[in-house]
Amino acid sequence: MNIGVLALQGAVAEHIRSIKLAGGEAVAVKRTEQLEELDGIIIPGGESTTIGKLMHKYGFMDALRDFSAQGKPIFGTCAGLIVLAERIEGQEQAHLQLMDMTVARNAFGRQRESFETDLEVAGIEERVRAVFIRAPLIKAVGDSVQVLSVYNGEIVTARQGHLLACSYHPELTDDYRLHAYFLDMAKEAAAAKIG
Repeated sequence: MNIGVLALQGAVAEHIRSIKLAGGEAVAVKRTEQLEELDGIIIPGGESTTIGKLMHKYGFMDALRDFSAQGKPIFGTCAGLIVLAERIEGQEQAHLQLMDMTVARNAFGRQRESFETDLEVAGIEERVRAVFIRAPLIKAVGDSVQVLSVYNGEIVTARQGHLLACSYHPELTDDYRLHAYFLDMAKEAAAAKIG
């Protein structure tokens, strides 16, 4: 599986490392034409407003919507989760508007409120190490969205078909099982296309 990491901002190298540890091929994506060669793409953390502006500037808005329409998996982590969301609390303009959820930016507070914890994630046997840095929260989801994990009663990991989103940074740990889960999603999507 060839997985891209959107390389406009954020922890690109760390996601590439995690995908490779999980057994996939990974490439930094800076041009829309690279999407054609991919089985899935990760939208990393960073600053969601900046990522949104850069996606507009380089033509990634329509290109990623087309990518999603082909059933190819997209994984948004931290700011990437915000980029995927249909609705952002207190903000009129959402970005890709692909995933049926309402998110709140910086819901866990500032940089100094950053923390690490172990989370139970549906579909993964043992707890996953999660790093929360100025993390967003999923405040509400539609019927087609499956909640995969909760922290203190709040949704922090969710999946809607070929879309996966988490509030935290799985790439900043040595635990690459969430990336392996995403690789499995890409394999399923590729197999469904062939079938």
